Amino acid sequence: MMENLGLGIMMEVPTVIINVQRGGPSTGLPTLPAQADIMQARWGSHGDYELIAVAPSSPQESFDYMIMAFNLSEKYRVPTLVMMDECVGHMTEKIVIPEPEEIEITPRKLYDGPKDEYLPYRPDEDMVPWMVRAGDGYRFHTTGLTHDERGYPAMNAECQHELVTRLMDKIRTKADEIAVLEEDEVDGADVVVISYGISSRVAIPAVERARAEGVKVGSLRMVTVWPFPENRMRELAKEVGALVVVELNMGQMYYEVERVAAGNAKTILVPHAGGWVHDSEDIYQAIKGGAR
Repeated sequence: MMENLGLGIMMEVPTVIINVQRGGPSTGLPTLPAQADIMQARWGSHGDYELIAVAPSSPQESFDYMIMAFNLSEKYRVPTLVMMDECVGHMTEKIVIPEPEEIEITPRKLYDGPKDEYLPYRPDEDMVPWMVRAGDGYRFHTTGLTHDERGYPAMNAECQHELVTRLMDKIRTKADEIAVLEEDEVDGADVVVISYGISSRVAIPAVERARAEGVKVGSLRMVTVWPFPENRMRELAKEVGALVVVELNMGQMYYEVERVAAGNAKTILVPHAGGWVHDSEDIYQAIKGGAR
């Protein structure tokens, strides 16, 4: 799968990949939850690249974010991952499906200029090349190799630098625009709980309990986990005393938080190796520890 992910990034193929995470390594816990594929999603293929990943926490969001993933994939011509987990994958809840005309769809960016002037990998102002329909008479060449604007292999350092820089910058320069975050009572908080996917639901009772005891605790849920919301996390680290990261792994996104916090706020991991969700008590104790 990861080899094909790299191919999709290089060829700039709008693609949506669903990963219902479960406990590992290897076969691990095939039908029990974890969130331990977060770094694999970001760094699993060869080379330097950027991609987009979203993390739903319910069946409704799985529906809604699937649409979001397709739209983002089309807009940026990049593989987009939907990072569920076993809990969400097996969950039974009501889903409201809107009428088709109410669903916002990002149209494919199609070139309609002269056929003899079309270059499949010539970027537009947004660094994203135009696409064409197969059978419309446009000459098209694509490959997994480093290529020029024609799509033909160009095996040299200069082309590699130009191509890879663009593939990364078309996402990096729009990271704040792509990022979707849900914040609750963050302003004035002493501690902020950071989570994503099913862990964001599991964290709610611990946050409410701490608030009932007078702790100024906010929560930040990452709907998009990649690209990582560096700018917002950096701001938070300068405003609060501690960032508590709750995730169903032994520490993956935690290290991104710690990196951008850069010592401005204490970073506390609430780990879990998978197989079930966190005990609310563990999250509560981490919040209390961060508030001291």
